[in-house]
Amino acid sequence: MRVPLSWLREYVDLPATETGRDVQAKLVSVGLEVETVEQTGAGLKGPLVVGQVLTIEELEGFKKPIRFCTVDVGTANGTGAPQEIVCGARNFSVGDKVVVVLPGAVLPGDFAIAARKTYGKTSHGMICSTDELGTGDTSGHAGAGILVLPPEYEPGTDAIELLELVDEVLDIAVTPDRGYCLSMRGVARELAIAYGLPLRDPALLDVPPPNAHGYPVKVSDPIGCGNFTARTVTGLRPEARSPIWMQRRLQKAGMRTVSLAVDITNYVMLELGQPLHAYDRTRVAGAIGVRRAEQGEKLTTLDGTKRVLDAQDLVITDDRGPIGLAGVMGGADTEIADTAEGAGTTEVVIEAAHFDPIAIARTARRHKLSSEASKRFERGVDPQAAAAAAQRTVDLLVLLAGGTAEAGVTEITAPSAPRSIAMPANHPDRVAGVAYGRETVVRRLQQVGCDVYGQDELIVTVPSWRPDLAEPNDLAEEVIRLEGYENLPSTLPTPPSGRGLTDRQRLYRRVGRALAGSGYVEALSYPFIGDTVLDQLGLEKDDARRRTVTLVNPLSDEEPALRTTLLPGLLGALRRNDGRGSHDLALFETGLVFRPTGEETKAVRLPVDRRPTDEEIAGLDAALPRQPRHAAVVLAGAREQAGWWGKGRPAGWADAVEAARTIAAEAGVEVTVRADRHAPWHPGRCAALYVTVAGEETLFGHAGELHPRVVKELHLPERTCAMEVELDVLEQAVDGALQAPRISTFPVATQDVALVVASGVPADAVEKALREGAGDLLESLRLFDVFTGEQIGEGNKSLAYALRFRAPDRTLTVEEASAARDTAVALAAERTGAVLRGA
Repeated sequence: MRVPLSWLREYVDLPATETGRDVQAKLVSVGLEVETVEQTGAGLKGPLVVGQVLTIEELEGFKKPIRFCTVDVGTANGTGAPQEIVCGARNFSVGDKVVVVLPGAVLPGDFAIAARKTYGKTSHGMICSTDELGTGDTSGHAGAGILVLPPEYEPGTDAIELLELVDEVLDIAVTPDRGYCLSMRGVARELAIAYGLPLRDPALLDVPPPNAHGYPVKVSDPIGCGNFTARTVTGLRPEARSPIWMQRRLQKAGMRTVSLAVDITNYVMLELGQPLHAYDRTRVAGAIGVRRAEQGEKLTTLDGTKRVLDAQDLVITDDRGPIGLAGVMGGADTEIADTAEGAGTTEVVIEAAHFDPIAIARTARRHKLSSEASKRFERGVDPQAAAAAAQRTVDLLVLLAGGTAEAGVTEITAPSAPRSIAMPANHPDRVAGVAYGRETVVRRLQQVGCDVYGQDELIVTVPSWRPDLAEPNDLAEEVIRLEGYENLPSTLPTPPSGRGLTDRQRLYRRVGRALAGSGYVEALSYPFIGDTVLDQLGLEKDDARRRTVTLVNPLSDEEPALRTTLLPGLLGALRRNDGRGSHDLALFETGLVFRPTGEETKAVRLPVDRRPTDEEIAGLDAALPRQPRHAAVVLAGAREQAGWWGKGRPAGWADAVEAARTIAAEAGVEVTVRADRHAPWHPGRCAALYVTVAGEETLFGHAGELHPRVVKELHLPERTCAMEVELDVLEQAVDGALQAPRISTFPVATQDVALVVASGVPADAVEKALREGAGDLLESLRLFDVFTGEQIGEGNKSLAYALRFRAPDRTLTVEEASAARDTAVALAAERTGAVLRGA
């Protein structure tokens, strides 16, 4: 909502020294979000006056038409003589009144004006266009050029004051619950409260009572339309134009001028917050009606679009059918003709109605047609302002267009009673934790328009323009915001002793720190996916990851479901970063995935007037899908950079497996790695990751290089690798508290062995045998080389291990270390057929 400060001053007597920034601060203090304060006419300096064109001489011999004009500017030039001006525009004639800027003036943009010779003539000033004045189009048509004024203004009149060129405009972001602030009346009310000044309510008008002589109206849906007021004005002058002051106020409020009748309805809507519509009475056939549309009915709206109506749409009709979408946009058949063309509308019927907010909101969204009217109706319009808005419109049409108001007044109103709320007088005190007292509570509620009765128990009658006030907490909020949110004390709760992070939370945090310490960067992604990305990942039709939870109101129709894997979001982040020049990437994410089991029950709505029972909470939990926490990494490009220190190394499947080992190490758990085939990984470079839970090996994730088809479908760098594990399984594998390692003061004894095994024997099996055979003296074991070649025979591979032995109470002898190594090799030979290389 754009609010000119000069317009606000009509309703609140602000101090003359108050600026737009001062007003902004006051409105923010009462809860309105004022985004910007725009300075119109900033840097403008006169003389800028009204002039009358006396003569026009066409100059020839130039590439474009040039005119040499003499203009009467009164005594503004100090001599009273005609001002000679060169101008290239052609949309004005002799006798027209225009805006003239004289030498010495400065236009917006620091455009200084001086006499200068051009096209063989000396131009003493300039005839101004709307763009040069920064006023926009005052004619309602694009490309209007020179601003031509109405004939009633005298030459020499100060145009800065006439056109209200210097002003401040506040841009207010109105929240859905504050619909009354989509009007000057509503903002002025808040401003009056903030300054403690009286409000001149523009809706306080003398309105004639309804009678039987008004334009006939029939409301068939009183729920959809609770109030309908119709007034008729005849004898409008077709040539009448909107006055300059009205045009300028509409422009500063962000609306274009159209014609006098339409401008007046828009002006009153901005003033009072009540949307109105004007019908050309000669184009309306019979009585006006309000009903629901018939399925498939058609209507051409004012924007020229032919729309197919839905049975839930609320429409305005005459004897021929629909003539408007109620509360959204009128129909083209009853449009007001352009009064500036001389054969325009002379009789109008004014509609001021109150429509159901939900019906209007759904119609506007159904037809993708948001209008200034629908924005107000869907937020709630004062149902008692319709009669005043219609009267204000009639008054302006009579004043500005020379019309005559017919005596007939139609007003159809559904029965309704004022809403009252019972509230303890100390309720705001208990909500805010501040002792306001009864007097302050009553005073603040009265300021927002409530009628308040009672002592300890208050009966509060809510004003008609505040449909958002429905319960005691709403009233408490009004008191608190007007007293100032900044005055609320900041009190931190005292946590009970002995509480801290749970073991699960500590594990999750350690995992994140470990991955970050290994060179991965955390990337948080949205938890939404679609079937397309699951297809791109190559998941089978019966894959459990295809069973998703679909949202009722997704942010995007392309991603309507909750994720079942972290990889789509991470791979999307990797693709975006790679496309923007970052090619060496290592990203990780930890977060929940959503795995429905099919056994979920239907969720029940919990009560709000009491604490839910344990059974109700358990029932709600039963309606939720399983939500395990996963960790995932993706890698592409170089894992180790090249430089003066030597060659670099590209990221590979082993790095993805190592990331899983890093995670498991934070829980003190050993990972068993086995070859596997699992989408979206490469069938020959995919590892299944197992941990021991309750004595049994349990799958807790996969790692490896992505399938080339997946890389192509997702437009990823070649040889992209990924890993994903389930942290909840890892937590179950933890055997008690994590034990810190014992540090021995005795030296380590290192023994290397190279074992030749068949190519199909997994390294993990050899490693397990070595560990078991080496016994308690083995401190660590590391595979440092894998070799294949003719030297060891076809179908074989050589696995080289570094074994570190250490005793906690003595220095090991060479014989002891060698004996432990030999025992380990013997057990590996027995279980896997390993042969000591070179033996």
